[in-house]
Amino acid sequence: MRILSVGEILWDVFPDGERLGGAPFNFAAHAARLSHEAIFLSAVGDDDRGRAALRKARELGVTTEYLQTVKDAPTGYVSVEVDSAGVPSFTIHRPAAYDLFRLSPEEIEKLAGMNPEFLAFGTLHQTTPEVKAHTQLLMEACSGARRFYDVNLRRDSYNPFLLEDLMLQAEIVKLNETEMEELNRLFGISLPSMRKSCEYWRSRYGWAVVAVTLGEKGCIVLGGEEYVEAPGYPVTVADTVGSGDAFSAAFIHGLAEGWPLAETADFANRVGALVASRPGAVPEWTVEEARALRRS
Repeated sequence: MRILSVGEILWDVFPDGERLGGAPFNFAAHAARLSHEAIFLSAVGDDDRGRAALRKARELGVTTEYLQTVKDAPTGYVSVEVDSAGVPSFTIHRPAAYDLFRLSPEEIEKLAGMNPEFLAFGTLHQTTPEVKAHTQLLMEACSGARRFYDVNLRRDSYNPFLLEDLMLQAEIVKLNETEMEELNRLFGISLPSMRKSCEYWRSRYGWAVVAVTLGEKGCIVLGGEEYVEAPGYPVTVADTVGSGDAFSAAFIHGLAEGWPLAETADFANRVGALVASRPGAVPEWTVEEARALRRS
């Protein structure tokens, strides 16, 4: 399966070191680990972090033909602090190289000719109007690709107008419990449960599938007339950076394979939990390890 993932690539700067990340990049790396052709679209700076990012992306099996190098901004980075529960908080430093990502008409035509099955995008990268316009052109050119939107809200990097535009473009949506609550708050919606929230937003925008991650409690998924509550897998958390992106890659994998929704949700929970048990956004993991998780 061929997947286009457009978005930020950046270094997560922890107190004890730097690790390559950015939700759309993490998603692409985890999709590549699942043996998909993951084509990542973004930009790094002409600097040491940028060169290191390119090397790491190739090592992880991500296709970097459209990972550009720009001279007018540094490679993106984020200061990360992780609390005692392993939950991260982020300080995003911009402008960054990924804000200067641009596609030529010829590149868009070439990407469309690859007939990708999925096109994945998030919120942070789309706050730049020029990037958002390019993404829209890409969506129009790749009209046969299913559009996966990971809402992935970051402080001071979204507003209702941007979210409305992006949700209108989406076919499959993933967000976490806190993001669903924030979405309801932003739009003045009061609903009694996560299930009712899923039903409301899915109906409003015509999504095929919506998944809400619930941390160690697992996830809930609504697709068609089917509603699934999939319990999580308790693990000793190293950090949760990248676990949601791993969930997304595994979830899209299950949908592409045509698995039942409950099996897809369970597999995504397994992969997300496994990644959360290891430090870094894209640690090494295997499908066999994810399958071996138990709820004991």
